[in-house]
Amino acid sequence: AAVGAAGLLARRPRVAALGALGWAALTAQFLGRRLAPGPRPGDDAFGPELRRMAWTSAAIPFAAVRHRVAGTLAARRGLEPWPPPLAAVLLDRDGTLVRDVPYNGDPAAVRPLDGVRAVLDDLRARGVRLGVVSNQSGVGRGLLTRAQVDAVNARVEELLGPFDTWQVCPHAPDDACACRKPGPGLVLAAAADLGVEPWRCAVVGDIGADVGAALAAGATPVLVPTPETRPEEVAAAPRVAPDLAAAVRALAGRLPGPSARQGDPPASPDASAADPDEERAA
Repeated sequence: AAVGAAGLLARRPRVAALGALGWAALTAQFLGRRLAPGPRPGDDAFGPELRRMAWTSAAIPFAAVRHRVAGTLAARRGLEPWPPPLAAVLLDRDGTLVRDVPYNGDPAAVRPLDGVRAVLDDLRARGVRLGVVSNQSGVGRGLLTRAQVDAVNARVEELLGPFDTWQVCPHAPDDACACRKPGPGLVLAAAADLGVEPWRCAVVGDIGADVGAALAAGATPVLVPTPETRPEEVAAAPRVAPDLAAAVRALAGRLPGPSARQGDPPASPDASAADPDEERAA
Protein backbone atom coordinates (compact mmCIF):
# COMPACT_ATOMS: atom_id res chain seq x y z
CA ALA A 1 0.00 0.00 0.00
CA ALA A 2 2.85 2.34 0.85
CA VAL A 3 4.48 1.69 -2.53
CA GLY A 4 1.16 2.39 -4.32
CA ALA A 5 0.69 5.63 -2.43
CA ALA A 6 4.21 6.71 -3.30
CA GLY A 7 3.60 6.00 -6.97
CA LEU A 8 0.41 8.05 -6.92
CA LEU A 9 2.22 10.98 -5.33
CA ALA A 10 4.94 10.74 -7.97
CA ARG A 11 2.35 10.93 -10.74
CA ARG A 12 0.55 13.94 -9.28
CA PRO A 13 2.46 16.59 -11.29
CA ARG A 14 1.76 14.71 -14.52
CA VAL A 15 -1.93 14.32 -13.70
CA ALA A 16 -2.16 17.98 -12.75
CA ALA A 17 -0.45 19.00 -16.00
CA LEU A 18 -2.82 16.88 -18.08
CA GLY A 19 -5.79 18.34 -16.22
CA ALA A 20 -4.57 21.90 -16.80
CA LEU A 21 -3.98 21.16 -20.49
CA GLY A 22 -7.48 19.74 -20.86
CA TRP A 23 -9.02 22.75 -19.10
CA ALA A 24 -7.06 25.15 -21.32
CA ALA A 25 -8.16 23.31 -24.48
CA LEU A 26 -11.83 23.36 -23.48
CA THR A 27 -11.62 27.04 -22.51
CA ALA A 28 -10.04 27.85 -25.89
CA GLN A 29 -12.84 25.96 -27.65
CA PHE A 30 -15.45 27.86 -25.63
CA LEU A 31 -13.72 31.14 -26.43
CA GLY A 32 -13.69 30.32 -30.14
CA ARG A 33 -17.43 29.59 -30.17
CA ARG A 34 -18.20 32.86 -28.40
CA LEU A 35 -15.99 34.86 -30.79
CA ALA A 36 -17.54 33.29 -33.88
CA PRO A 37 -20.42 35.81 -34.22
CA GLY A 38 -17.94 38.69 -34.52
CA PRO A 39 -16.36 41.18 -34.64
CA ARG A 40 -13.65 39.84 -36.92
CA PRO A 41 -9.84 40.21 -36.66
CA GLY A 42 -8.92 43.57 -38.10
CA ASP A 43 -12.06 45.29 -36.82
CA ASP A 44 -11.49 48.11 -34.34
CA ALA A 45 -13.62 46.34 -31.76
CA PHE A 46 -11.87 42.96 -32.05
CA GLY A 47 -9.09 43.61 -29.51
CA PRO A 48 -11.36 44.76 -26.65
CA GLU A 49 -13.86 42.04 -27.53
CA LEU A 50 -11.15 39.36 -27.43
CA ARG A 51 -10.02 40.52 -23.99
CA ARG A 52 -13.58 40.53 -22.61
CA MET A 53 -14.34 37.13 -24.08
CA ALA A 54 -11.08 35.63 -22.82
CA TRP A 55 -11.59 36.49 -19.16
CA THR A 56 -15.30 35.70 -19.15
CA SER A 57 -14.70 32.37 -20.92
CA ALA A 58 -12.29 31.44 -18.13
CA ALA A 59 -14.69 32.64 -15.41
CA ILE A 60 -18.00 31.23 -16.68
CA PRO A 61 -17.23 27.53 -15.94
CA PHE A 62 -16.42 28.37 -12.32
CA ALA A 63 -19.60 30.45 -12.02
CA ALA A 64 -21.60 27.60 -13.58
CA VAL A 65 -20.20 25.09 -11.09
CA ARG A 66 -21.01 27.47 -8.26
CA HIS A 67 -24.60 27.84 -9.44
CA ARG A 68 -24.95 24.07 -9.86
CA VAL A 69 -23.63 23.38 -6.36
CA ALA A 70 -25.85 26.09 -4.88
CA GLY A 71 -28.88 24.62 -6.65
CA THR A 72 -28.08 21.09 -5.53
CA LEU A 73 -27.62 22.15 -1.93
CA ALA A 74 -30.82 24.20 -2.04
CA ALA A 75 -32.77 21.22 -3.39
CA ARG A 76 -31.43 18.99 -0.62
CA ARG A 77 -32.48 21.55 1.98
CA GLY A 78 -35.98 21.55 0.55
CA LEU A 79 -35.66 25.05 -0.90
CA GLU A 80 -36.90 26.16 -4.31
CA PRO A 81 -35.86 23.89 -7.21
CA TRP A 82 -33.29 24.75 -9.83
CA PRO A 83 -33.71 26.56 -12.12
CA PRO A 84 -35.63 28.97 -9.88
CA PRO A 85 -38.69 30.95 -10.99
CA LEU A 86 -37.92 34.04 -13.04
CA ALA A 87 -38.53 37.37 -11.36
CA ALA A 88 -37.51 39.71 -14.19
CA VAL A 89 -37.29 39.90 -17.96
CA LEU A 90 -34.62 42.22 -19.36
CA LEU A 91 -34.95 43.34 -22.96
CA ASP A 92 -32.73 44.85 -25.58
CA ARG A 93 -34.20 48.09 -26.93
CA ASP A 94 -33.40 48.45 -30.63
CA GLY A 95 -34.63 45.57 -32.78
CA THR A 96 -36.41 43.91 -29.86
CA LEU A 97 -38.82 46.54 -28.52
CA VAL A 98 -38.65 49.20 -31.24
CA ARG A 99 -37.43 49.48 -34.79
CA ASP A 100 -33.68 49.82 -34.98
CA VAL A 101 -32.76 53.35 -36.09
CA PRO A 102 -28.95 53.60 -35.88
CA TYR A 103 -27.77 56.14 -33.31
CA ASN A 104 -31.29 57.49 -32.88
CA GLY A 105 -31.51 60.71 -30.89
CA ASP A 106 -34.99 61.70 -32.06
CA PRO A 107 -37.96 60.59 -29.94
CA ALA A 108 -40.25 61.12 -32.95
CA ALA A 109 -38.44 58.29 -34.77
CA VAL A 110 -39.39 55.68 -32.14
CA ARG A 111 -41.65 52.98 -33.60
CA PRO A 112 -42.60 49.99 -31.42
CA LEU A 113 -42.58 46.57 -33.03
CA ASP A 114 -45.96 44.94 -33.58
CA GLY A 115 -47.48 43.18 -30.56
CA VAL A 116 -44.76 44.21 -28.09
CA ARG A 117 -46.99 46.38 -25.88
CA ALA A 118 -49.49 43.55 -25.35
CA VAL A 119 -46.74 41.13 -24.34
CA LEU A 120 -45.21 43.63 -21.90
CA ASP A 121 -48.57 44.45 -20.34
CA ASP A 122 -49.23 40.73 -19.86
CA LEU A 123 -45.92 40.35 -18.03
CA ARG A 124 -46.63 43.38 -15.85
CA ALA A 125 -50.03 41.97 -14.94
CA ARG A 126 -48.35 38.77 -13.81
CA GLY A 127 -45.95 40.61 -11.51
CA VAL A 128 -42.84 40.18 -13.66
CA ARG A 129 -40.32 43.01 -13.33
CA LEU A 130 -39.20 44.53 -16.64
CA GLY A 131 -35.94 46.20 -17.58
CA VAL A 132 -34.08 47.44 -20.63
CA VAL A 133 -30.38 46.74 -21.23
CA SER A 134 -29.05 48.69 -24.20
CA ASN A 135 -25.70 49.47 -25.81
CA GLN A 136 -25.70 53.12 -26.94
CA SER A 137 -22.18 53.71 -28.21
CA GLY A 138 -23.35 56.78 -30.14
CA VAL A 139 -22.64 58.68 -26.92
CA GLY A 140 -19.05 57.46 -26.77
CA ARG A 141 -18.60 58.07 -30.49
CA GLY A 142 -19.79 61.67 -30.15
CA LEU A 143 -22.86 61.06 -32.35
CA LEU A 144 -25.39 61.44 -29.52
CA THR A 145 -25.66 63.07 -26.14
CA ARG A 146 -26.85 61.17 -23.09
CA ALA A 147 -29.77 63.61 -22.93
CA GLN A 148 -30.86 62.50 -26.40
CA VAL A 149 -30.67 58.84 -25.40
CA ASP A 150 -32.73 59.56 -22.29
CA ALA A 151 -35.31 61.41 -24.37
CA VAL A 152 -35.66 58.44 -26.72
CA ASN A 153 -35.97 56.10 -23.75
CA ALA A 154 -38.69 58.30 -22.29
CA ARG A 155 -40.60 58.05 -25.57
CA VAL A 156 -40.24 54.27 -25.50
CA GLU A 157 -41.90 54.29 -22.07
CA GLU A 158 -44.69 56.54 -23.33
CA LEU A 159 -45.47 54.02 -26.06
CA LEU A 160 -44.76 50.72 -24.30
CA GLY A 161 -45.42 51.47 -20.63
CA PRO A 162 -43.07 51.78 -17.65
CA PHE A 163 -39.93 49.72 -17.12
CA ASP A 164 -38.57 49.02 -13.66
CA THR A 165 -34.96 49.68 -14.63
CA TRP A 166 -33.03 51.18 -17.55
CA GLN A 167 -29.38 50.22 -17.96
CA VAL A 168 -27.46 51.91 -20.77
CA CYS A 169 -23.85 51.49 -21.84
CA PRO A 170 -22.69 54.79 -23.41
CA HIS A 171 -19.18 53.58 -24.22
CA ALA A 172 -17.56 53.06 -27.62
CA PRO A 173 -16.39 49.51 -28.45
CA ASP A 174 -12.70 50.35 -27.96
CA ASP A 175 -13.31 51.68 -24.43
CA ALA A 176 -13.11 48.08 -23.13
CA CYS A 177 -15.72 48.76 -20.47
CA ALA A 178 -17.36 46.03 -18.38
CA CYS A 179 -20.91 47.11 -19.16
CA ARG A 180 -21.05 46.86 -22.95
CA LYS A 181 -22.82 43.72 -24.14
CA PRO A 182 -21.73 40.92 -24.54
CA GLY A 183 -20.10 41.73 -21.22
CA PRO A 184 -22.29 41.03 -18.19
CA GLY A 185 -22.29 44.54 -16.70
CA LEU A 186 -25.69 45.76 -17.87
CA VAL A 187 -27.45 42.55 -16.83
CA LEU A 188 -25.76 42.51 -13.43
CA ALA A 189 -26.58 46.18 -12.86
CA ALA A 190 -30.23 45.63 -13.82
CA ALA A 191 -30.53 42.65 -11.49
CA ALA A 192 -28.97 44.62 -8.63
CA ASP A 193 -31.27 47.58 -9.27
CA LEU A 194 -34.30 45.26 -9.19
CA GLY A 195 -33.06 43.45 -6.10
CA VAL A 196 -33.09 40.01 -7.74
CA GLU A 197 -30.38 37.47 -8.44
CA PRO A 198 -29.06 37.42 -12.03
CA TRP A 199 -30.05 33.77 -12.41
CA ARG A 200 -33.67 34.80 -11.80
CA CYS A 201 -33.56 37.05 -14.86
CA ALA A 202 -34.19 36.30 -18.52
CA VAL A 203 -32.62 38.40 -21.27
CA VAL A 204 -34.37 38.78 -24.63
CA GLY A 205 -32.54 40.32 -27.58
CA ASP A 206 -31.96 40.06 -31.29
CA ILE A 207 -28.20 39.53 -31.66
CA GLY A 208 -25.48 37.35 -30.21
CA ALA A 209 -24.23 40.10 -27.89
CA ASP A 210 -27.52 39.89 -25.98
CA VAL A 211 -27.14 36.13 -25.58
CA GLY A 212 -23.50 36.52 -24.54
CA ALA A 213 -24.34 39.12 -21.89
CA ALA A 214 -27.01 36.87 -20.41
CA LEU A 215 -24.72 33.84 -20.27
CA ALA A 216 -21.84 35.85 -18.80
CA ALA A 217 -24.12 37.12 -16.02
CA GLY A 218 -25.75 33.76 -15.29
CA ALA A 219 -29.14 34.79 -16.71
CA THR A 220 -31.37 32.90 -19.16
CA PRO A 221 -31.09 34.11 -22.77
CA VAL A 222 -33.69 34.01 -25.54
CA LEU A 223 -32.75 35.17 -29.04
CA VAL A 224 -35.50 36.72 -31.17
CA PRO A 225 -33.78 37.07 -34.54
CA THR A 226 -34.50 39.63 -37.21
CA PRO A 227 -33.77 38.86 -40.86
CA GLU A 228 -30.38 40.52 -40.34
CA THR A 229 -29.31 38.37 -37.38
CA ARG A 230 -26.27 36.32 -38.35
CA PRO A 231 -26.98 32.61 -38.94
CA GLU A 232 -24.13 31.60 -36.64
CA GLU A 233 -25.68 33.64 -33.83
CA VAL A 234 -28.96 31.81 -34.28
CA ALA A 235 -27.19 28.45 -34.34
CA ALA A 236 -25.25 29.21 -31.16
CA ALA A 237 -28.18 30.54 -29.11
CA PRO A 238 -29.54 28.15 -26.44
CA ARG A 239 -33.12 29.36 -27.07
CA VAL A 240 -34.55 30.94 -30.20
CA ALA A 241 -38.08 32.32 -30.65
CA PRO A 242 -39.70 33.93 -33.70
CA ASP A 243 -41.10 36.89 -31.75
CA LEU A 244 -41.41 38.32 -28.25
CA ALA A 245 -44.68 36.54 -27.50
CA ALA A 246 -43.09 33.20 -28.37
CA ALA A 247 -40.05 34.06 -26.24
CA VAL A 248 -42.32 34.57 -23.24
CA ARG A 249 -44.09 31.28 -23.94
CA ALA A 250 -40.68 29.56 -24.03
CA LEU A 251 -40.10 30.88 -20.50
CA ALA A 252 -43.63 30.11 -19.28
CA GLY A 253 -42.57 27.24 -17.02
CA ARG A 254 -40.51 29.66 -14.94
CA LEU A 255 -42.83 32.67 -15.05
CA PRO A 256 -45.74 33.34 -12.68
CA GLY A 257 -49.30 33.04 -13.90
CA PRO A 258 -50.61 31.82 -17.24
CA SER A 259 -48.62 31.89 -20.46
CA ALA A 260 -48.95 34.81 -22.86
CA ARG A 261 -52.47 35.29 -24.18
CA GLN A 262 -53.01 33.02 -27.13
CA GLY A 263 -55.08 35.67 -28.91
CA ASP A 264 -52.23 38.15 -29.12
CA PRO A 265 -50.90 38.58 -32.65
CA PRO A 266 -47.27 37.50 -33.05
CA ALA A 267 -44.65 40.21 -33.35
CA SER A 268 -43.08 39.98 -36.78
CA PRO A 269 -39.38 40.80 -37.24
CA ASP A 270 -39.08 44.24 -38.78
CA ALA A 271 -38.07 43.89 -42.40
CA SER A 272 -36.76 47.47 -42.37
CA ALA A 273 -34.28 46.82 -39.53
CA ALA A 274 -30.94 48.54 -39.84
CA ASP A 275 -27.74 46.97 -41.01
CA PRO A 276 -26.67 44.43 -38.34
CA ASP A 277 -23.12 45.76 -38.15
CA GLU A 278 -24.49 49.20 -37.25
CA GLU A 279 -26.68 47.63 -34.58
CA ARG A 280 -23.71 45.70 -33.19
CA ALA A 281 -21.78 48.97 -33.05
CA ALA A 282 -24.55 50.64 -31.04
